Amino acid sequence: MNFYGKTEETVDAGGEVDYSDYQWFKDAPPRQPPPPAPEPVDTYVPLPDVIEQNELFDFALKAAPNVLYSRYKQYGQLGVLAWCSEFGEMIDTLKDLGFHGNMFVTTRVQALKTCEDLLQLKLDIKMQIILMYLSSQVARLRRFLDGDRVFNDYPHPEFPLEPRSYT
Repeated sequence: MNFYGKTEETVDAGGEVDYSDYQWFKDAPPRQPPPPAPEPVDTYVPLPDVIEQNELFDFALKAAPNVLYSRYKQYGQLGVLAWCSEFGEMIDTLKDLGFHGNMFVTTRVQALKTCEDLLQLKLDIKMQIILMYLSSQVARLRRFLDGDRVFNDYPHPEFPLEPRSYT
């Protein structure tokens, strides 16, 4: 049995205190006034330019997978490479919008969905550096939008395991 109390005997100093003349709860503490009502918070009303920017980004993000696929069909792997460069510029502008506090939640959600859609495209990219560049651009946007989440839907590069012999 564990006993964590005092191990010494209790010492009684003797005599009881007489509380018969004491008036309990005679001096009540003063009442506190209720706290003031919180001031109404002004709702955020975005400027028309901010609304237009978010609408343009929403449209561009929805179109991005189709544009990438059409560039791939038109120019092959080099079309993907060129598109990735343009996508990088869009990411920079989107990050600038977010840093200024003007990105809407709907724009963020669409950007994350676009990243998923881009990686699900069936592109037969043989040049692994282009595949890695596309994945890095998507990862860059995802880190900005949702840095705490771990994504594991990136394509795996397929490097040759055995070096070629050129003899």
